[in-house]
Amino acid sequence: MKLTRHISSDYLSAANALRPRDARRRIVAYVESYDDIFFWRTVLSPYETDRVYFEIMLPTKHDSRRTLLGRGKRSAIDCLLRQTGRDMIACVDADYDYLMQGATEASRQLLDTPYVFHTFAYSIENLQCYAPGLHNVCVMATLNDRRLFDFEAFLAGYSSAVWPLFCWSVALYRSGRYDVMTITDMDRILSLGKITADNASHLLSRLSSRCRQKVSSLRHSHPDIALRIAETERSLLGLGISSRTAYMYLHGHHLFDNVVLPLVANVCSHLIREREAEIRRYAVHATQRDNELSCYANSIQDISAMMKKNAMYVLSPEYRRISQQLALAFKADNNADDTPETTSHELP
Repeated sequence: MKLTRHISSDYLSAANALRPRDARRRIVAYVESYDDIFFWRTVLSPYETDRVYFEIMLPTKHDSRRTLLGRGKRSAIDCLLRQTGRDMIACVDADYDYLMQGATEASRQLLDTPYVFHTFAYSIENLQCYAPGLHNVCVMATLNDRRLFDFEAFLAGYSSAVWPLFCWSVALYRSGRYDVMTITDMDRILSLGKITADNASHLLSRLSSRCRQKVSSLRHSHPDIALRIAETERSLLGLGISSRTAYMYLHGHHLFDNVVLPLVANVCSHLIREREAEIRRYAVHATQRDNELSCYANSIQDISAMMKKNAMYVLSPEYRRISQQLALAFKADNNADDTPETTSHELP
């Protein structure tokens, strides 16, 4: 039997205790996938000190013959349910579980299990789509700083169009009526098709119309749920979610892959063509033109990669909540251990 089957927070605590007094304490942070490692490194790095550091990894699971990498929220949380402690934490996407506010078993586990930290937003993809950071993505990818498109206004408009249907979705899920309108059903309704900077406003109008039609249909077919919509809306507002920020709580992969990334890519294409035209216009001769165009082409970055590396989400309310969650959890540890209280960016 492999010793690694019994690695737990207690095991890590004992290992930390055997180190020299001046050695840094190691905290293992389990995440859902490889893509999550960089994000949670960004989140956890400010809390590392000369006394503590984090090691971020995917959980492992075991059978009778071999050790396997585990992926997904379930694997990360299962490790904590069996082996919870301050030396072993899980960092996961909130999905809809945060919005459920304890209405389901998965939500209760997310909210109540010590040392499970979550994104508050649906997933890290939503945070990567944080509207105030999208112009930065365009600049990183194209090296052109002209503001060709107002991403903040667009995603506020997208959220406003979706908001009534989003409230219905949350109310249905809280009532256990997942079959009425699944996340996949929502994705189909919220799909915009081929979006560009030129047709974005028109597509939002069509989206708003589709959402109103679906809400009208749901109100007619499920009058019992209709009675709960006002209460659900108040609850969401109490969680800091509004009709301008709902995009942060929709299905993140769909938002990233089918709405924001195509739009950012289209804007970047305009900016690249604009920069290339500028080079052609101002080049003194053909050799300089070709050299400048070649240099610029080599400087352009992959747009999807730039979105995943852009860290402007640190300015978002959701990121601040993650930071507060971490600070409060480890402050409680400090008080329990009768150690001096630390600052908001320090762990014990």
